[in-house]
Amino acid sequence: MALAQPLAGRHALVTGGGRGIGMSIAHALLAHGARVTVAGRNGDLLANAVNELADIGGVGHVGHVVMDVTLADSVNRAFAAARERFGPVDMLVNNAGQAQSAPFLQTDEALWQQMIAVNLTGAFHCTQAALPDMLDARWGRIVNVVSTAGLTGYRYVSAYCAAKHGVIGLTRSLALELATKGITVNAVCPGYTETDMVSSAIANIVAKTGRTEAAARADLAAGNPQKRLVQPQEVANAVAWLCLPGSDAMNGQALAVAGGEVM
Repeated sequence: MALAQPLAGRHALVTGGGRGIGMSIAHALLAHGARVTVAGRNGDLLANAVNELADIGGVGHVGHVVMDVTLADSVNRAFAAARERFGPVDMLVNNAGQAQSAPFLQTDEALWQQMIAVNLTGAFHCTQAALPDMLDARWGRIVNVVSTAGLTGYRYVSAYCAAKHGVIGLTRSLALELATKGITVNAVCPGYTETDMVSSAIANIVAKTGRTEAAARADLAAGNPQKRLVQPQEVANAVAWLCLPGSDAMNGQALAVAGGEVM
Protein backbone atom coordinates (compact mmCIF):
# COMPACT_ATOMS: atom_id res chain seq x y z
CA MET A 1 0.00 0.00 0.00
CA ALA A 2 1.37 3.45 -0.94
CA LEU A 3 1.96 5.85 1.93
CA ALA A 4 -0.34 8.88 2.11
CA GLN A 5 1.33 12.04 0.83
CA PRO A 6 -0.82 14.93 2.06
CA LEU A 7 1.63 17.55 0.77
CA ALA A 8 1.85 16.19 -2.78
CA GLY A 9 1.95 19.05 -5.26
CA ARG A 10 2.99 21.59 -2.62
CA HIS A 11 6.29 23.47 -2.84
CA ALA A 12 8.25 24.14 0.37
CA LEU A 13 11.29 26.37 0.68
CA VAL A 14 13.52 25.74 3.69
CA THR A 15 16.25 28.23 4.56
CA GLY A 16 19.36 26.94 6.26
CA GLY A 17 18.45 23.65 4.60
CA GLY A 18 21.92 22.25 3.94
CA ARG A 19 22.40 20.51 7.28
CA GLY A 20 21.13 20.01 10.80
CA ILE A 21 17.56 20.97 11.60
CA GLY A 22 16.94 22.42 8.12
CA MET A 23 17.93 19.24 6.35
CA SER A 24 15.81 17.17 8.75
CA ILE A 25 12.84 19.44 7.98
CA ALA A 26 13.41 18.98 4.24
CA HIS A 27 13.52 15.22 4.79
CA ALA A 28 10.21 15.26 6.69
CA LEU A 29 8.42 17.42 4.11
CA LEU A 30 9.66 15.26 1.25
CA ALA A 31 8.36 12.20 3.07
CA HIS A 32 4.92 13.83 3.07
CA GLY A 33 5.09 14.32 -0.71
CA ALA A 34 6.18 17.96 -0.99
CA ARG A 35 8.62 19.34 -3.52
CA VAL A 36 11.37 20.98 -1.50
CA THR A 37 13.88 23.72 -2.23
CA VAL A 38 16.69 23.95 0.30
CA ALA A 39 18.37 27.34 0.55
CA GLY A 40 21.55 28.65 2.13
CA ARG A 41 24.83 30.43 1.45
CA ASN A 42 27.03 27.40 0.75
CA GLY A 43 26.27 25.93 -2.66
CA ASP A 44 28.46 22.85 -2.21
CA LEU A 45 26.81 22.01 1.11
CA LEU A 46 23.37 22.42 -0.45
CA ALA A 47 24.26 20.25 -3.43
CA ASN A 48 25.41 17.48 -1.10
CA ALA A 49 22.17 17.80 0.86
CA VAL A 50 20.13 17.50 -2.33
CA ASN A 51 21.99 14.33 -3.28
CA GLU A 52 21.13 12.78 0.09
CA LEU A 53 17.54 14.02 0.08
CA ALA A 54 16.88 12.73 -3.44
CA ASP A 55 16.74 9.23 -1.97
CA ILE A 56 13.57 10.24 -0.08
CA GLY A 57 11.69 12.43 -2.54
CA GLY A 58 13.28 11.59 -5.84
CA VAL A 59 15.53 13.75 -8.01
CA GLY A 60 12.58 15.67 -9.44
CA HIS A 61 11.28 16.69 -6.02
CA VAL A 62 14.24 18.41 -4.38
CA GLY A 63 16.49 21.25 -5.46
CA HIS A 64 18.57 24.05 -4.00
CA VAL A 65 19.13 27.78 -4.35
CA VAL A 66 21.96 29.87 -2.95
CA MET A 67 20.82 32.89 -0.95
CA ASP A 68 21.95 35.23 1.80
CA VAL A 69 18.84 35.88 3.89
CA THR A 70 20.23 39.22 5.09
CA LEU A 71 20.11 40.66 1.55
CA ALA A 72 16.72 41.32 -0.06
CA ASP A 73 18.08 41.13 -3.63
CA SER A 74 19.71 37.76 -2.94
CA VAL A 75 16.48 36.44 -1.44
CA ASN A 76 14.35 37.65 -4.34
CA ARG A 77 16.67 36.11 -6.95
CA ALA A 78 16.69 32.79 -5.11
CA PHE A 79 12.90 32.69 -4.80
CA ALA A 80 12.57 33.41 -8.51
CA ALA A 81 14.87 30.48 -9.28
CA ALA A 82 12.96 28.20 -6.90
CA ARG A 83 9.63 29.14 -8.54
CA GLU A 84 11.05 28.48 -11.99
CA ARG A 85 11.82 24.92 -10.96
CA PHE A 86 8.92 23.92 -8.70
CA GLY A 87 6.28 26.65 -9.07
CA PRO A 88 4.82 29.00 -6.46
CA VAL A 89 5.99 28.63 -2.87
CA ASP A 90 3.24 27.14 -0.69
CA MET A 91 5.26 26.62 2.48
CA LEU A 92 8.12 28.67 3.90
CA VAL A 93 10.30 27.43 6.74
CA ASN A 94 12.50 30.23 8.07
CA ASN A 95 15.20 28.09 9.62
CA ALA A 96 18.39 30.02 8.82
CA GLY A 97 19.94 31.33 12.00
CA GLN A 98 23.12 32.17 13.80
CA ALA A 99 24.09 32.40 17.46
CA GLN A 100 27.01 34.24 19.01
CA SER A 101 27.59 34.79 22.71
CA ALA A 102 29.18 37.63 24.64
CA PRO A 103 28.51 39.48 27.91
CA PHE A 104 26.29 42.48 27.21
CA LEU A 105 29.02 45.09 27.69
CA GLN A 106 31.23 43.14 25.26
CA THR A 107 28.44 42.95 22.68
CA ASP A 108 29.52 45.50 20.09
CA GLU A 109 27.26 46.97 17.46
CA ALA A 110 28.60 44.63 14.76
CA LEU A 111 27.61 41.53 16.75
CA TRP A 112 24.23 43.07 17.58
CA GLN A 113 23.48 43.94 13.96
CA GLN A 114 24.61 40.51 12.75
CA MET A 115 22.24 38.71 15.12
CA ILE A 116 19.34 40.93 14.08
CA ALA A 117 20.17 40.63 10.37
CA VAL A 118 20.41 36.84 10.20
CA ASN A 119 17.76 35.83 12.71
CA LEU A 120 15.10 38.53 12.34
CA THR A 121 15.62 40.50 9.13
CA GLY A 122 16.25 37.23 7.28
CA ALA A 123 12.80 35.96 8.27
CA PHE A 124 11.35 39.32 7.20
CA HIS A 125 12.95 39.19 3.74
CA CYS A 126 11.96 35.59 3.06
CA THR A 127 8.39 36.04 4.28
CA GLN A 128 7.93 39.07 2.06
CA ALA A 129 9.24 37.06 -0.90
CA ALA A 130 6.98 34.05 -0.24
CA LEU A 131 3.75 35.70 0.82
CA PRO A 132 2.43 36.87 -2.59
CA ASP A 133 2.30 33.24 -3.81
CA MET A 134 0.34 32.18 -0.74
CA LEU A 135 -2.08 35.08 -0.99
CA ASP A 136 -2.74 34.22 -4.63
CA ALA A 137 -3.42 30.59 -3.70
CA ARG A 138 -5.32 31.49 -0.51
CA TRP A 139 -3.33 28.75 1.20
CA GLY A 140 0.04 28.76 2.83
CA ARG A 141 2.19 27.74 5.76
CA ILE A 142 4.90 29.88 7.33
CA VAL A 143 6.89 28.22 10.08
CA ASN A 144 9.65 30.14 11.84
CA VAL A 145 12.26 27.96 13.53
CA VAL A 146 13.16 30.15 16.46
CA SER A 147 14.61 28.82 19.73
CA THR A 148 13.61 28.71 23.36
CA ALA A 149 15.65 31.94 23.37
CA GLY A 150 12.59 33.50 21.75
CA LEU A 151 10.49 32.54 24.77
CA THR A 152 12.82 33.18 27.69
CA GLY A 153 16.14 34.84 28.46
CA TYR A 154 19.60 33.31 28.64
CA ARG A 155 22.82 34.81 29.96
CA TYR A 156 25.44 36.11 27.55
CA VAL A 157 23.28 35.95 24.43
CA SER A 158 21.33 39.19 24.72
CA ALA A 159 21.56 40.03 21.01
CA TYR A 160 20.47 36.53 19.98
CA CYS A 161 17.59 36.54 22.48
CA ALA A 162 16.45 39.97 21.32
CA ALA A 163 16.42 38.82 17.69
CA LYS A 164 14.58 35.60 18.46
CA HIS A 165 11.99 37.39 20.61
CA GLY A 166 11.49 39.64 17.58
CA VAL A 167 10.72 36.64 15.39
CA ILE A 168 8.05 35.51 17.88
CA GLY A 169 6.49 38.97 17.68
CA LEU A 170 6.57 38.84 13.88
CA THR A 171 4.96 35.39 13.98
CA ARG A 172 2.08 36.54 16.18
CA SER A 173 1.44 39.75 14.27
CA LEU A 174 1.41 38.05 10.87
CA ALA A 175 -0.79 35.22 12.15
CA LEU A 176 -3.51 37.75 12.96
CA GLU A 177 -3.02 39.72 9.75
CA LEU A 178 -3.35 36.59 7.59
CA ALA A 179 -5.89 34.64 9.65
CA THR A 180 -8.69 34.96 7.08
CA LYS A 181 -6.43 34.37 4.06
CA GLY A 182 -5.97 30.61 4.37
CA ILE A 183 -2.41 31.10 5.64
CA THR A 184 -1.08 30.08 9.04
CA VAL A 185 2.02 31.45 10.72
CA ASN A 186 3.62 29.59 13.60
CA ALA A 187 6.95 29.18 15.35
CA VAL A 188 8.82 26.11 16.58
CA CYS A 189 11.24 26.77 19.41
CA PRO A 190 13.85 24.08 19.99
CA GLY A 191 15.99 23.85 23.08
CA TYR A 192 19.62 22.84 22.71
CA THR A 193 19.62 20.51 19.71
CA GLU A 194 22.25 18.10 18.39
CA THR A 195 23.52 20.35 15.57
CA ASP A 196 26.72 22.00 14.38
CA MET A 197 25.65 25.17 16.20
CA VAL A 198 25.56 23.32 19.52
CA SER A 199 28.85 21.59 18.69
CA SER A 200 30.36 25.06 18.27
CA ALA A 201 28.89 26.14 21.61
CA ILE A 202 30.40 23.08 23.28
CA ALA A 203 33.80 23.81 21.70
CA ASN A 204 33.53 27.41 22.93
CA ILE A 205 32.81 26.25 26.48
CA VAL A 206 35.76 23.86 26.37
CA ALA A 207 38.08 26.58 25.07
CA LYS A 208 37.02 29.18 27.62
CA THR A 209 36.70 27.00 30.72
CA GLY A 210 39.02 24.06 30.17
CA ARG A 211 36.19 21.65 30.91
CA THR A 212 35.91 18.38 29.03
CA GLU A 213 33.62 18.05 26.02
CA ALA A 214 31.44 15.59 27.95
CA ALA A 215 31.07 18.03 30.84
CA ALA A 216 30.21 20.90 28.49
CA ARG A 217 27.62 18.76 26.70
CA ALA A 218 26.10 17.70 30.03
CA ASP A 219 25.92 21.35 31.08
CA LEU A 220 23.89 22.26 27.99
CA ALA A 221 21.65 19.22 28.41
CA ALA A 222 21.05 20.00 32.10
CA GLY A 223 18.50 22.71 31.26
CA ASN A 224 16.29 20.13 29.60
CA PRO A 225 14.20 18.25 32.21
CA GLN A 226 14.80 15.11 30.17
CA LYS A 227 18.56 15.70 30.61
CA ARG A 228 19.39 15.31 26.94
CA LEU A 229 19.86 17.29 23.76
CA VAL A 230 16.91 17.52 21.39
CA GLN A 231 17.35 15.64 18.12
CA PRO A 232 16.88 17.47 14.77
CA GLN A 233 14.18 15.02 13.65
CA GLU A 234 12.09 15.92 16.69
CA VAL A 235 12.08 19.55 15.59
CA ALA A 236 11.36 18.51 12.00
CA ASN A 237 8.35 16.47 13.10
CA ALA A 238 6.82 19.55 14.75
CA VAL A 239 7.44 21.69 11.67
CA ALA A 240 5.98 19.08 9.34
CA TRP A 241 2.85 18.76 11.46
CA LEU A 242 2.26 22.51 11.28
CA CYS A 243 2.46 22.26 7.47
CA LEU A 244 -0.07 19.44 7.14
CA PRO A 245 -3.66 20.12 6.05
CA GLY A 246 -5.04 19.02 9.42
CA SER A 247 -3.20 21.78 11.29
CA ASP A 248 -5.38 24.63 9.97
CA ALA A 249 -6.43 25.79 13.44
CA MET A 250 -2.82 26.14 14.61
CA ASN A 251 -2.01 29.81 14.13
CA GLY A 252 0.19 32.28 15.96
CA GLN A 253 1.63 29.59 18.21
CA ALA A 254 5.18 29.16 19.49
CA LEU A 255 5.75 25.47 20.20
CA ALA A 256 8.68 24.67 22.50
CA VAL A 257 10.45 21.45 21.52
CA ALA A 258 12.61 21.29 24.60
CA GLY A 259 11.62 18.43 26.88
CA GLY A 260 9.67 20.73 29.19
CA GLU A 261 12.37 23.40 29.67
CA VAL A 262 9.93 26.17 28.73
CA MET A 263 6.20 25.87 29.45
